[in-house]
Amino acid sequence: MRKMLTDMLEEDNRIKVIATARNGADAIEKVRIHDPDVVTLDVEMPVMNGLEALQQIMKSTPKPVIMVSSTTKEGAENTVLAMSYGALDFIAKPSGAISLDLYKVQNELIEKIHLAASVKLSKLLSTTQEKKKDLIVRKDHLVNNSSKKLLDKKIVAIGTSTGGPKALQKVLADLPADINAPILIVQHMPVGFTKSLAERLNRLSKLIVKEAEDGEVVKKGIAYIAPGGYHLKVRCIGTSLAIKLDQSPPENGHRPSVDTMLNSIAEIKDYSTVTVIMTGMGSDGTKGLLKLKESRNVVAIAEAEETAIVYGMPRSVIKTNKIDEIVHLDEIAQTIQKYCR
Repeated sequence: MRKMLTDMLEEDNRIKVIATARNGADAIEKVRIHDPDVVTLDVEMPVMNGLEALQQIMKSTPKPVIMVSSTTKEGAENTVLAMSYGALDFIAKPSGAISLDLYKVQNELIEKIHLAASVKLSKLLSTTQEKKKDLIVRKDHLVNNSSKKLLDKKIVAIGTSTGGPKALQKVLADLPADINAPILIVQHMPVGFTKSLAERLNRLSKLIVKEAEDGEVVKKGIAYIAPGGYHLKVRCIGTSLAIKLDQSPPENGHRPSVDTMLNSIAEIKDYSTVTVIMTGMGSDGTKGLLKLKESRNVVAIAEAEETAIVYGMPRSVIKTNKIDEIVHLDEIAQTIQKYCR
């Protein structure tokens, strides 16, 4: 696996693999000696596994880490745990622990490594170690200077990608169990990982967090996470809203897609929407937000650059001049509650 990964990565002339490690203990030592820009880390290793090694690396010589994960239930649970320990992102092996077809994810892994190399370490540390030392927070409240009068019935829609699991953990843990709205979430993740993410977030939150199921009626105080490989939409059933999952073509290369979710919500009448776009690469969510904004009953919140691990998605929506509030990650839950009263 180490040889395959090295050969794959070095096909890109911008990447140089400066060391490989046999196990987690070896990895800690190699990171200390060689000081790499990015580390890839398998979860399953002898002597010391990837989770233990990750915790040690983030404590002693922090680096952007990408986990190389199997899609088994245990592998998915460990990957979600790794995100909470500070791993930036992960890549799913195509076929189990020893994936001889690893070349299938070559381009995705190379793209993630380049992104990881550009991430500011201070942002990773401020979220993984809960330190905000020297962090200057920008609060551009009410960019449109608009006074919002929202309807009684509300939906909260959250979109995020790289860096999202840790950001979601912070936001959902700070929301009350009796929040006056259902919460729909698109987190870019492949098949097999979103259930473990939902289960972990549920354990850490006062409200109920679950993987969305096709046809279920949405309820206040429940956060629904789009399953990997499925678009999350909503439809009216009488006076209620229900989840609709489908496998229509990916949008912006993503399924689930934030744009698809927001476009679906835009078709629902008699509801106000509080939309939140957080850390992530690219621009998913921008087109959907513009469609939503054709209605007056929308509040749009973007995560501030100072705390977004990857500023792509927030930057894209902010550029539309349709964002109402730009806030620090720590203030997102409070801002959501303000509009859900």
